Amino acid sequence: MSLSVAVAGASGYAGGELLRLLAHHPELEVRTVTAHANAGQPLVSVHPNLRSFASLTFQETTAEVLAGHDVVFLALPHGHSGGIAAQLPESTLVVDAGADHRLERADDWQAFYGTEHAGTWPYGMPELILADGGRQRRELRAARRIAAPGCNATAVTLAAAPGIAAGLIDATALTSVLAVGSSGAGRAAKTQLLAAELTGSAAPYGVGGSHRHLPEIAQNLRAVGAAEVRHSFTPVLVPMTRGILATVTAPLIGEATPEQVRSAWLTAYGDERFIHVLPTGEYPRTADVLGSNSVHIGVGLDEAAGRVVMIAAIDNLGKGTAGAAVQSANIALGFDEQLGLPVDGVAP
Repeated sequence: MSLSVAVAGASGYAGGELLRLLAHHPELEVRTVTAHANAGQPLVSVHPNLRSFASLTFQETTAEVLAGHDVVFLALPHGHSGGIAAQLPESTLVVDAGADHRLERADDWQAFYGTEHAGTWPYGMPELILADGGRQRRELRAARRIAAPGCNATAVTLAAAPGIAAGLIDATALTSVLAVGSSGAGRAAKTQLLAAELTGSAAPYGVGGSHRHLPEIAQNLRAVGAAEVRHSFTPVLVPMTRGILATVTAPLIGEATPEQVRSAWLTAYGDERFIHVLPTGEYPRTADVLGSNSVHIGVGLDEAAGRVVMIAAIDNLGKGTAGAAVQSANIALGFDEQLGLPVDGVAP
């Protein structure tokens, strides 16, 4: 018998992607969807692509509506999940796709979000390498509260973690530049996301250490084993709907050949079903991961500069948000980790 699912904030891009993935999940059945401004409207009036949910209507986002389900996914704006989650039964699996429960340090939350910290939940990045050699998935087994990771944090963390774990790169001199699709900014109307503003242009944002994913990335890399993280991080909004291409570089520690560098990533991710290390000399494209839960990583050594170059491509709505949430829920529920999650991208 399928477990019952509610998706809060289902009218947004992340909520819509959750629904698209859950539509094909053999063990989970979406019975309730909620929204704010769209409450009372048919789901397909907002997501006409999701015809398998044509019978559903958006309800108000309240704890009373969400309670009584086996699994609740929260795809709400930052700062809105904590209050709702606190009212849900402890026996319910709650997966927060927002930022409210990701950070361990309350002062990090207050510095970057400016409100009261809602607390910390087990972090939903199963492949994250831990300092003792384990993986974060062990913290998700039988969990009933999970904080899904941020999309930019996912790309940078998974790109850099093997180098830190192997002692190959200096985490105090990381530099990241990310090309980010516009869906990462959410569905709310914003002037800078109009086609006339976005088409034919690339625009940096969150410059100078102000982006909210910075403390999350640092937290992750400390978990890998970095004693200190110093990270220059610049995301760039580019004219594509979905996807993140993260180019991360860091100084090489000691001496190593390009083959020795790449072998650290092969060793780290050789058994991971969703992370694919590309052949020597090949680097990823966002087009190849769209619609999937996959991560493509290319690794090279800039010998002249003495820096390791790590490039990761993800679908920001897939592995960067909804895919990670479903993958983590699968682990918590004791299901096969890959249930409902595509490895293949959509092309052309």
